Amino acid sequence: MDPEIQKKFEEQDRKLEQIFLSVEKMRKYFLWTLIISVAVIVLPLIGLLIIIPQFLSLYSNAALGL
Repeated sequence: MDPEIQKKFEEQDRKLEQIFLSVEKMRKYFLWTLIISVAVIVLPLIGLLIIIPQFLSLYSNAALGL
Protein backbone atom coordinates (compact mmCIF):
# COMPACT_ATOMS: atom_id res chain seq x y z
CA MET A 1 0.00 0.00 0.00
CA ASP A 2 1.19 3.51 -0.73
CA PRO A 3 2.82 5.15 2.34
CA GLU A 4 0.83 8.32 1.80
CA ILE A 5 -2.46 6.43 1.85
CA GLN A 6 -1.33 4.51 4.93
CA LYS A 7 -0.51 7.81 6.64
CA LYS A 8 -3.97 9.17 5.79
CA PHE A 9 -5.61 6.04 7.24
CA GLU A 10 -3.64 6.41 10.46
CA GLU A 11 -4.60 10.08 10.71
CA GLN A 12 -8.27 9.24 10.17
CA ASP A 13 -8.05 6.49 12.77
CA ARG A 14 -6.60 8.95 15.30
CA LYS A 15 -9.34 11.48 14.56
CA LEU A 16 -12.05 8.81 14.87
CA GLU A 17 -10.67 7.83 18.26
CA GLN A 18 -10.85 11.47 19.40
CA ILE A 19 -14.44 11.73 18.14
CA PHE A 20 -15.36 8.52 19.96
CA LEU A 21 -13.92 9.81 23.24
CA SER A 22 -15.77 13.09 22.84
CA VAL A 23 -19.06 11.34 22.13
CA GLU A 24 -18.62 9.10 25.17
CA LYS A 25 -18.07 12.15 27.37
CA MET A 26 -21.24 13.74 26.00
CA ARG A 27 -23.19 10.51 26.55
CA LYS A 28 -22.13 10.42 30.19
CA TYR A 29 -22.99 14.11 30.56
CA PHE A 30 -26.50 13.54 29.19
CA LEU A 31 -26.98 10.46 31.37
CA TRP A 32 -26.12 12.40 34.54
CA THR A 33 -28.30 15.30 33.42
CA LEU A 34 -31.22 12.87 33.07
CA ILE A 35 -30.54 11.29 36.47
CA ILE A 36 -30.34 14.67 38.21
CA SER A 37 -33.50 15.90 36.43
CA VAL A 38 -35.41 12.84 37.62
CA ALA A 39 -34.12 13.28 41.15
CA VAL A 40 -35.02 16.98 41.27
CA ILE A 41 -38.42 16.87 39.52
CA VAL A 42 -39.98 13.41 39.56
CA LEU A 43 -39.06 12.25 43.08
CA PRO A 44 -40.56 15.35 44.80
CA LEU A 45 -43.74 14.90 42.75
CA ILE A 46 -44.04 11.31 43.94
CA GLY A 47 -43.47 12.51 47.49
CA LEU A 48 -46.23 15.08 47.11
CA LEU A 49 -48.63 12.41 45.86
CA ILE A 50 -48.05 10.56 49.13
CA ILE A 51 -48.04 13.55 51.51
CA ILE A 52 -50.97 15.60 50.13
CA PRO A 53 -53.67 12.97 50.86
CA GLN A 54 -52.38 12.59 54.41
CA PHE A 55 -52.41 16.37 54.89
CA LEU A 56 -55.92 16.66 53.49
CA SER A 57 -57.08 13.88 55.80
CA LEU A 58 -55.62 15.65 58.84
CA TYR A 59 -57.05 18.99 57.70
CA SER A 60 -60.54 17.61 57.10
CA ASN A 61 -60.52 15.80 60.48
CA ALA A 62 -59.47 19.02 62.22
CA ALA A 63 -62.18 21.00 60.39
CA LEU A 64 -64.86 18.49 61.47
CA GLY A 65 -63.68 18.67 65.07
CA LEU A 66 -62.73 15.02 65.29
